[in-house]
Amino acid sequence: MRSASLWILVAALVSACGPQPHSWPEPDAWGPLSGPGGPTRSFGEGELWSHCSYLDGGEEDYDHHNFVTMHDGYLILPWAPEHSHGGISLFEFDDPCAPVKVGETFNTGIRESHNMGFARIDGRTYVAVNHHGGLYEDEIVGGLQIWDLTDPAAPTHISDLRLPGYLYPDAYARVTLSVFWQGTTIYVAGADNGVWIVDASDPAAPILSSQHIFTPPLRVGAVHAVGNLAMVSTAEGARTLLLDISEPETLDLLPGGEFLVSDREGIQRDYYFANIGGRYGLFARKESGGGFIAYDLSEPTFPVFAGDFHNADGNGGYVFRHQDHLFVGDSNFASVFDATDIAAAVEVGRGQLEGDLDTVTPVGNVMVLAVDKGAEPGQASAVVPYLEEPDVRGPRVELHSPADGDIFQGTGTRIGLSFDEMVDFASVFEGSFRVADASGQAVPGLFTGQENIVNFSPEERLQDDTTYVVTIPAGGIVDFNGNPTEDELTFRFSTGAEVEVP
Repeated sequence: MRSASLWILVAALVSACGPQPHSWPEPDAWGPLSGPGGPTRSFGEGELWSHCSYLDGGEEDYDHHNFVTMHDGYLILPWAPEHSHGGISLFEFDDPCAPVKVGETFNTGIRESHNMGFARIDGRTYVAVNHHGGLYEDEIVGGLQIWDLTDPAAPTHISDLRLPGYLYPDAYARVTLSVFWQGTTIYVAGADNGVWIVDASDPAAPILSSQHIFTPPLRVGAVHAVGNLAMVSTAEGARTLLLDISEPETLDLLPGGEFLVSDREGIQRDYYFANIGGRYGLFARKESGGGFIAYDLSEPTFPVFAGDFHNADGNGGYVFRHQDHLFVGDSNFASVFDATDIAAAVEVGRGQLEGDLDTVTPVGNVMVLAVDKGAEPGQASAVVPYLEEPDVRGPRVELHSPADGDIFQGTGTRIGLSFDEMVDFASVFEGSFRVADASGQAVPGLFTGQENIVNFSPEERLQDDTTYVVTIPAGGIVDFNGNPTEDELTFRFSTGAEVEVP
């Protein structure tokens, strides 16, 4: 009897104290990286702005390259022209002037990729890219393709999804231009087809959930999703939309969220493609000259012009951010800007590569230039140092959604972070990106990411009238060089009328 009474007393005390806070893994318990990570090499002043190596795909490579990225310590090179027939190669890149290929796979259906969306599902890592399947039963087919990158030595194509209304060879009107993976949803930018919304719960069998066409029509070039906020940008236009996507399939325009990109004089300017880096929406100018235009998205209902740079001899393609530098492929050259003060950015150098130079991707203290036509054989991607010393500073969160103190957030809310540089998705897990309720109970969910953005999507809908706490501890999420976050970030939001504070 005495033993039974003791257990009853213990149970009562535990009940009275409430649920115990979750015991989180250490922030760096995800690692280490499988590959050697980003560039560790230093360069002399005379070595800057010159090619030190080239990246090439397999024998079938058409020398038509675009975007590169890194995952789990390896550089990833998708190589495919817009008419498909290409592949994915992975390299050791710690010595960027002597990259070592570790894995490669050819596929007839991969189409030129302007970005890559990553997800970790059931312990495996998947990536989404563009797809062109060619003529099938008298119909041109294409849309979305998913690969398994769990084993870097053997990237594996696992599924294709044909999307309605896809048409090629028009390169801009009715094709897949880019993808963005958030939770179990992939947003596919379909140009005049708007946005295809795909359920990727099972990456081996993705399903089209719905299609959203904007009124008036918008030629969608890209979707970037940061938590409940999405930026939908056009291809070769000025119109841009900021949307509430707290329900994944409902794309609601935010009040004040529609704007025409304009320069510092207030003159409307078309851009070729757009991106998000930290708190900025970034737009690569075209036709009337190159360079960039930046808008501050810190208050999504009131986007504010932040700065620009006009290169009269350029014609912009794609734009990326690494800490205080911006990178623009300007067709005839690649521009690098010191944007420490983005309102007074300074061009610090240019990269050159034979061909149509639309893409320049920063990786630590080097950049990878890429041309999508007119390349010298085997030289469609060139590695160029732009800083003497390797990157040693960790990534910093500049924008997150929900914002600190937000109330009445929907129960379908996802949580997103936008860093001032690209981060290695391998480092994003429950210890480095912590989501809990106010009592400290962990919210289970799915992590996804691409480039500067990572997202957390809860497995179940959030509870009504509940406060949630998000913590990004120091020493967790890392950039391409393995440098971790340096300062802890904590913010709170509520699905009710007030945020509970300790």
